[in-house]
Amino acid sequence: MDTSFVFYINEPTEEEMGHLIIPHGSRLTPALIRDEALLKIEKEKATGLTQVRMSSRETSDLIMIGIGAFSPLQGFMNRKDWRLVCEELIISDGTFWPIPVTLSVSKGKASEFKEGREIALVDDESGVLMGSMMVEEKYSIDKQFECKNIFKTDDPEHPGVGKVMAQGEVNLSGPVKVFDELEYPERFGNLYARPKETRQIFAKKGWRTIAALQLRNPMHRSHEYLAKIALEICDGIFIHQLVGKLKEGDIPAEVRVQCIDILVENYFPAERVVNKAYPMEMRYAGPREALLHACFRQNYGATHIIIGRDHAGVGNYYGPYDAQEIFSEIPRDALEIKMLPIDITFYCHKCEGMASLKTCPHAQEDRLLISGTKVRELLSRGERPPQQFTRPEVADILIKYYFKGK
Repeated sequence: MDTSFVFYINEPTEEEMGHLIIPHGSRLTPALIRDEALLKIEKEKATGLTQVRMSSRETSDLIMIGIGAFSPLQGFMNRKDWRLVCEELIISDGTFWPIPVTLSVSKGKASEFKEGREIALVDDESGVLMGSMMVEEKYSIDKQFECKNIFKTDDPEHPGVGKVMAQGEVNLSGPVKVFDELEYPERFGNLYARPKETRQIFAKKGWRTIAALQLRNPMHRSHEYLAKIALEICDGIFIHQLVGKLKEGDIPAEVRVQCIDILVENYFPAERVVNKAYPMEMRYAGPREALLHACFRQNYGATHIIIGRDHAGVGNYYGPYDAQEIFSEIPRDALEIKMLPIDITFYCHKCEGMASLKTCPHAQEDRLLISGTKVRELLSRGERPPQQFTRPEVADILIKYYFKGK
């Protein structure tokens, strides 16, 4: 047996898994090397390999593979899997998967090495050696085909489309070994968590039903309401903050973390909340990305995922309920995790509280629709968001950020 390239998988024990939901694809498949001696050997070997510099999205995908969040993926996709995912939302072994996870290079770079050889993977922005990959296939793709299937548009103004169209001409596929998680563990401390770790937390708490709440904005009253609806029917809420790269103009991760942390601290029962962060980069793929969020939340141990209005959307590319409707279009056995669909939420002056279209009988003029976009508009004009929009502790943090140095 050739032992020069193996996976280093550190799976949770049966005791740790306990009564939790099974990972997507049946088991976690992390590729992050944690053993220091082995890591040193692999890094030294990688220094002599041809280097491929990865975009920020590719680096974040590599980390997600490394920590087991993208289980059962063990590397970047080959041509067959890429096409199957685009057209049928599966990989070649029949496992459900909604978005391609690929690595690209220029034609010139691809000519520097052959299939069957290892390459070193380097983050282009930081220059950090992130891992290595055995190149099993080099192939070209139809980028427009991918964009129309995944994003439902090939408009270059869509941030996800723009990144696909900017990729190199050749995709590389193969299994990976992951050496590094960049600054995430140090930068975010205990907030940063891998799937094995959240599963251990949930098992220790004895939770059987866990609702995941995806957050890429500061936590406003609408998000708070969604989480509390889930808390009424689940054992616990898993607030999962995205701290990877966002599009230009979005609020920085540290500011968002402060907003979410202070709201959780002051308005949630501590024993029923797990608040963590993950390193993925947003694709803004709307419905397809909602499915991806469900896949890796199942790996983190969540049994349910909250899908609200315009989940993972951007601009006007998707309808407000498209991300909910796509869950009814996939096979029943595609995912173990279940969706919690929640209607558009708002503050109703007559109800004197948060409500949704399903609970509020009052007129449109009585309703104050809440969104991160609206909060940003108010702040950019120098206006303090009202308490019906966002909690005062959160507003204080945002005002400090928007008006620093002014």
